[in-house]
Amino acid sequence: MKAKILIVEDIFIEAQSLNVILTAADYITCTIARSVPQALTILEKEKPDIVLLDICLHGAETGIDLGHILHERDIPFIYLSANSGRKSLEQAKVTKPYGFMAKPFRARDVLNMLDVALYLHRNRPEEKQESRGRKAVMNNLPPELTHLTSKSNAFVTAMERAMNVSSCDTSVLILGESGTGKGVMAEAIHQLSARKHKPFIAVNCGAIPANLIESELFGHEKGAFTSAIASKCGKFEQANGGTLFLDEIGELPPELQVKFLRVLQDREVEPIGGHTRKVDIRIIAATNKDLEEEVASGRFRIDLFYRLHVFPVTMPPLRERQEDIPLLASYFLQKYSSMKSPTPLELSAKAMAQLTSYLWPGNIRELENTIQRNIVMAKGQVIETLEMPAFKKLHVTDSARVNGRFKTITENERDHIIEVLQSCNGKIAGKNGAADILNINANTLNSRMKKLGIDRLLTSAEKDT
Repeated sequence: MKAKILIVEDIFIEAQSLNVILTAADYITCTIARSVPQALTILEKEKPDIVLLDICLHGAETGIDLGHILHERDIPFIYLSANSGRKSLEQAKVTKPYGFMAKPFRARDVLNMLDVALYLHRNRPEEKQESRGRKAVMNNLPPELTHLTSKSNAFVTAMERAMNVSSCDTSVLILGESGTGKGVMAEAIHQLSARKHKPFIAVNCGAIPANLIESELFGHEKGAFTSAIASKCGKFEQANGGTLFLDEIGELPPELQVKFLRVLQDREVEPIGGHTRKVDIRIIAATNKDLEEEVASGRFRIDLFYRLHVFPVTMPPLRERQEDIPLLASYFLQKYSSMKSPTPLELSAKAMAQLTSYLWPGNIRELENTIQRNIVMAKGQVIETLEMPAFKKLHVTDSARVNGRFKTITENERDHIIEVLQSCNGKIAGKNGAADILNINANTLNSRMKKLGIDRLLTSAEKDT
């Protein structure tokens, strides 16, 4: 039997539009509520299974106020919003909704979101069974994912969310610092899904030059532009039937965000110089940026943010999963030891202590590189001591204060980038370049430099030499 749904929306046309979508899909709808008091009355009388709730209700009480009540009563709900600022989003997230849905509504988005929310609510683990459930999460991984062993509650929680969403076809947004394994988690979701025998196509949006990214993603027809000597199939079409993983989605140029939104909404792509084509893909995106901050600053479309933020999965930094360092180190020793020895090398107690006492600002990627480098330099079967990353506390050349006040985060970021650039003689990309030292993509660094005016500073300095 289909779920019973309460719509809490004070704009008549939008409420009716939702009602039509739901009834056409055989859902049962309650009386439409246009305020929090009305909603509370209907909750008592009609007992809905899930609530679609407008954030910005008119009146003394907002949708967020009702969200707190719904969370306390363990009634699942999804927020509806046309445009919310960062403050409203932060307040809304505290109430633990099962998702956000952007206006105007499309039938496919509404029904997909409901399927995900109802599935997650029905299959959430009970608090008293949490530890047993988390152990089962890691034991139930397929053979190709057994390398994802973990003792960390933070990682197992992320893995549990990935397993829950894998059976749905909804979009997933993976959040976390650089090097935390967002790409590995994206592949895990694909391997756990019904699409696992179809393509998994990964694209780093920050690594493709701005003038090529549209062609890379959407493809082009022969003769569409000067260098288009042959037709090219874009990444969206290459992933047809499978999963497209878009890493560093926050680097997607604003003009392409519109085209990407269309793919999410209609599952159609339009190659440069060609006609629209249908694609059957599952979208997984990842970013180490604060997308809410990007939305607030106007650099990322709010409607795209909502459609990506259907189901976020947060990857914990390595410093928050210290208990996993020995497990990860052992895995990387097994993986890379064949470069030096037919049997895996081992770490001494002193070497392991070096690993567990370091904070790993570069996360798992930095740990992997460290193990690989030390295997190459190993003198015997046991690595007695490790050459650790030369991570230094970098100090800006100026004082932490300016004109008697503390510098802003932006001012400190600018000074930090300038000092790193000076340390590598202005080199940005490549080994030991500024981007490598800062552990960010070179395109991302160029973008930050342009925003902070550092590129103008460097250009001026070059003219003076």
